[in-house]
Amino acid sequence: MSPDVTSEKRALRAELRERRRTITAAERAASTQSVTANLIELTSGLGVKSIAAYLSTPDEPSTREFLHWACDSGIRVLLPISREDGLLDWAPYDGTDEDEDLLGMPTPTTEVLGPIAINSVDLIVVPAASVDRTGMRMGWGRGYFDKTLGSMERCPPVYAVIFDNEFVDSVPSEVHDQKVNGVVTPSGITALPSTQPNSAA
Repeated sequence: MSPDVTSEKRALRAELRERRRTITAAERAASTQSVTANLIELTSGLGVKSIAAYLSTPDEPSTREFLHWACDSGIRVLLPISREDGLLDWAPYDGTDEDEDLLGMPTPTTEVLGPIAINSVDLIVVPAASVDRTGMRMGWGRGYFDKTLGSMERCPPVYAVIFDNEFVDSVPSEVHDQKVNGVVTPSGITALPSTQPNSAA
């Protein structure tokens, strides 16, 4: 791991976190409405019957309204639960109760299915700090999603949810970082030139 790249990522993540914290309530409400509509459009257009996604935290572009729509629409939703070994377990989400995992991230309270449950989904929706126009995703530094995507033999489309100003020309990357197939932002859905995310490793 290059110290220069690591430092660059750390500084960029700090800048992005601060930028997210300064978004006004009105801007956040507008982005939630737009992101929800775009996620519904993406999911409907792909005709998916099951998705792996995540419950957004207050500073992230909101996925919660979309996930409630998915549950109400009969789409099977799996959400991640962080493990101490760096892998993700998955559990079904019913749009109601939630808990916190070992990292303090919101998780469902249903039966834990284990890491391989994600292999059955039609679409993966992931968080990101930033994504560039080649599809390279920069996460928040824990590596859970990179490890998950890199281990999948047959990966469905993967879309990251970010704010518009986080979709950039390039991001610092390392060999383990995984690409995504597209991004969903408040302004729209953008398919990217990457093929399978795990082809970027």
